[in-house]
Amino acid sequence: MKHSIGNKIRLIAFVAAIPFVLICIYLLGSLLNYGDAYDRIVSNMAIANNYNLNFKEDMDESLYKLVVGYTDFAHIADDGTIKDPYVMLDELRSEFTKLKDVTTEQESRMWLESLLRNIDSLEHTVDDIRESLETDGRYLQNIEKLDNTVYILTELIQDDIQNYIYYQIKDMDRINKALNQEIRRFFRVCVVGVLVVCLIVLVLTVLLTSNFLKPVKELYLATEQIAKGNFSARAVVDSGDEIEVLADKFNGMAENMEAMIEQIKTDERKMRQADLRLLQEQINPHFLYNTLDTIVWLVEADEPQQAVDMVVTLSGFFRLVLSKGKEFISIREEEQHVRSYLEIQKVRYHDILEYEINIDKVLYDYQILKLTLQPLVENALYHGIKYKRAKGRIYISGEKEDQRIILTVQDNGVGMEPEELAQLQKEIERPCQETEKGYGLANVNERIKINYGPEYGITIESGKGRGTRVTVTLPAVACQREVDA
Repeated sequence: MKHSIGNKIRLIAFVAAIPFVLICIYLLGSLLNYGDAYDRIVSNMAIANNYNLNFKEDMDESLYKLVVGYTDFAHIADDGTIKDPYVMLDELRSEFTKLKDVTTEQESRMWLESLLRNIDSLEHTVDDIRESLETDGRYLQNIEKLDNTVYILTELIQDDIQNYIYYQIKDMDRINKALNQEIRRFFRVCVVGVLVVCLIVLVLTVLLTSNFLKPVKELYLATEQIAKGNFSARAVVDSGDEIEVLADKFNGMAENMEAMIEQIKTDERKMRQADLRLLQEQINPHFLYNTLDTIVWLVEADEPQQAVDMVVTLSGFFRLVLSKGKEFISIREEEQHVRSYLEIQKVRYHDILEYEINIDKVLYDYQILKLTLQPLVENALYHGIKYKRAKGRIYISGEKEDQRIILTVQDNGVGMEPEELAQLQKEIERPCQETEKGYGLANVNERIKINYGPEYGITIESGKGRGTRVTVTLPAVACQREVDA
């Protein structure tokens, strides 16, 4: 298969999914970028806000206590109530230097630069106060520096932090607006994408449906022709998928059916010909002449009752031969037919012929092909008993074994040599029209196999001087009751 139906459906799904996957990737990327920027601003603002609340108060308190002599720079680390100005300045410088490195918004960077400059100025002032305290301890000058320089610088630093936070908030608002705009743009892109994908899927679906329905219709039309009896119909499909495989299998099936129908017709013709020929054999002029001669002889011999019985038997014989055109009769009728035949022949061959029929009455309501046993009995009489030149006996029996019916015709005639038996067994397996000897046996065997299958038919056993036994194997099929018109 070049392109299976599953692959075509997967292609449509793939084409439909790609735009949505790309849109989703784009949206996720945008959301992640805006989310990172948003989180970064929030984190920066948290750091800045922490110093905005505490730095000025802590720095002013620490420097004031240092100036008034509450403690000194050498022992400030030991005092747990105030913080070291230098430590606070280093922390502030470090944190806001980091913020400057990651801040991209111009106004925010400007206020961070101003803040860092003010930190440097405040550090210089702290250095002056420390130097003054460690040398001459000028209290009034240091108080003046606190009022005129330190408090002003810490106020400026606090203002720088607040301005930084303000512009960060503005930047956050800008990001939020950009995100909303991106979402609106994404929505528009999605709408357009959905429309485009729907159009593509619609086109592909139409193409696939057309590609799918055309071979299905071809199969449907071919099936319709087959249903009407046109077994030569074929489905021409070149779709390169499972339907093409199905069409090939269908064509193969149709071809087999056509061959089977032709074979059945041929078999039926052969069977009709065989039936006709067998019927002609049974309505044999010699048999009829001989029987009529026998009747005349009985009349001349002043045996009118025997002559009447002979006529009645002959009438019954031919009535069963014709059987109203039926192919199948009951085993009861077949037995009557054989008995009529033997009764007629016994009048002619009374000095050499005896017979016995022992068919289980259970078999009477099962069907059998017309003229199955009579040709076997005739064969036993003419090729077995007549050549014996002594009293001969034909024994006919029948019984049911499981779902099979076994009928036998056995004689105590001359029998056959192994080579002759092998040749006859070979002949009866050939079509009856092609047989050179044993036509009656071949005809019965062929008709049984045509009607019931190759596992049924006749088998022959024989030995020179020991007679011949012919066995008929049939399926146990009950007769269908006829409905009176």
